[in-house]
Amino acid sequence: VTNQVTLENGPPFISSEITELEQFNPKTVSMVQDLVKDGAVETLKKYFSSRMEFGTAGLRAAMGPGIACMNDLTIIQTTQGFCRYLEKSFSDLKERGVVIGYDARAHPPSGGSSKHFARLAAAVFISQGVPVHLFSDITPTPFVPFTVSHLGLCAGIMVTASHNPKQDNGYKVYWENGAQIVSPHDKEISKAIEENLEPWPESWSTEAALKNPLLKDPYQDIHTEYFKAIQKHCHHRDINKTSKVKIVHTSVHGVGHAFVQSAFKAFELNPPYAVEEQKDPDPEFPTVKYPNPEEGEGVLTLSFALAEREGATVVLANDPDADRLAIAEKQENGQWRVFTGNELGALLGWWMFRCWKQQTSDASVVKNLYMLSSTVSSKILRAIALKEGFHFEETLTGFKWMGNRARDLLDQGKTVLFAFEEAIGYMCSPCVLDKDGVSGAAIAAEMISYLATENISLSQQLTSVYTEYGYHMSKNSYFICHNQDVIRSLFERLRNHDGQKNSYPTECGRFPISAIRDLTTGYDSSQPDKKAVLPVSSSSQMITFTFSNGGVATMRTSGTEPKIKYYTELCTAPGNSDVAYLKKELDELVDAIIENFFEPQKNKLQPKPE
Repeated sequence: VTNQVTLENGPPFISSEITELEQFNPKTVSMVQDLVKDGAVETLKKYFSSRMEFGTAGLRAAMGPGIACMNDLTIIQTTQGFCRYLEKSFSDLKERGVVIGYDARAHPPSGGSSKHFARLAAAVFISQGVPVHLFSDITPTPFVPFTVSHLGLCAGIMVTASHNPKQDNGYKVYWENGAQIVSPHDKEISKAIEENLEPWPESWSTEAALKNPLLKDPYQDIHTEYFKAIQKHCHHRDINKTSKVKIVHTSVHGVGHAFVQSAFKAFELNPPYAVEEQKDPDPEFPTVKYPNPEEGEGVLTLSFALAEREGATVVLANDPDADRLAIAEKQENGQWRVFTGNELGALLGWWMFRCWKQQTSDASVVKNLYMLSSTVSSKILRAIALKEGFHFEETLTGFKWMGNRARDLLDQGKTVLFAFEEAIGYMCSPCVLDKDGVSGAAIAAEMISYLATENISLSQQLTSVYTEYGYHMSKNSYFICHNQDVIRSLFERLRNHDGQKNSYPTECGRFPISAIRDLTTGYDSSQPDKKAVLPVSSSSQMITFTFSNGGVATMRTSGTEPKIKYYTELCTAPGNSDVAYLKKELDELVDAIIENFFEPQKNKLQPKPE
């Protein structure tokens, strides 16, 4: 392999590195040798030209050879950098330690798997005398932030690519506060990785690490403590015990099955019917094109079939690492309705507040109550908060922001009751400062069981929520784009409207624009000083347009997928139920956005798959 290929803007392969890799992971080396033999220079460039970027979402990339992929070497290098950064940040790192969890992903061609990567990360920390709580089996992502908080650890790592395609994997990092990292941690960790690229002698020694007394298995303790903690949110045990509601659950070939069964048991709910073909972990995800329940009906086909056979009326679905939750309900006409993330946010927000209110004798403490959602999510929680007297705050996109804000509020003695993002992520318990599809499934099932005693469906309850607090109609989607130049060009065109620098559009078709917030540049036309209040990030694209009809539209790039996403919402005042007009107006607004903002680059974008 050595010296046969020199990459543009990069060094030739180095024989010592290849020899070391061959010793520890011959499969990865074999992949490179085959590519060299085939003269696949473009593929080799893709793998070796630039290193994966470590950001606030950690790492997420395909498993395979090279510095652009997830493999043994890049996991070791990443963990060495992270370890050095933690040593600088915590003088008591060697007393407190870290936790590492993993999902069931595997990539046989390269020999990579979440379990193997987790063990390599453990070996790196143990080689430096840092105690490691390494789960002995697969866990849902929420177990890692729970463990960080429960055991008072310095940090946590979850090896998962969540709902990404099967070839991908990821490295998600939590700080001592139990929330995902935010800047400047990402930049400092990235710098430390670059300074620690040479593998330390014992970093490969997974077998020795597994026998080291510094290694602990938190599985049984955390399993017990987590389900004990979420039981605090069980308010209708008597109804749960006698509920006749039949519920189907799918874990979509991920880790969720056993944990959701345990959550139902903790709430004394009847166990949900499990989709047999999808209940056991399978890294091939054989029954679905995309292992993401956010994609809707295509992922839920087998769930609907099982529900029809068993006479079930509700389907719950987790993504493969069980931090997200989707819900579908059979309607009176026999069709299935898959609720959007925003609709579930409205239902769960209503339910969490209702339960809190029933448990609280002193109504004045509502002033210490908070709910959060991301800036691209529905503002239904704001409408509920305005009427009920509690606080609502919006954060930047992603639970890293909501989790950190929730921790700040909890540290001030406030109660954070609920947080959500439209991408079917819900935090129903502050014992996990991240989205949690396991506790969410049990809490949703209790809500469904309670409503059934009143002969009310989820759809009917959602209508009641909107009638009381105002209809909030959303329409969200995305385009796929792998070309960064195309993405930049699309957003720069919006910032330099009609060729004038720093000039944004004043209308979109027939819809006048009343305000613009650009969180890439920090511009916000609604603020007196024209400066955005929310944090700004020049490394990602995000522009929000507010229209004179009250509509709001945000366009942004994804941090983990090659997507340009758009989010729109239009609302009515409480009591106004002209849904037909609202839908027509929103449809026309979205059409105008696609025609005016996306059209010039449309032939270079792929629409969302059907």
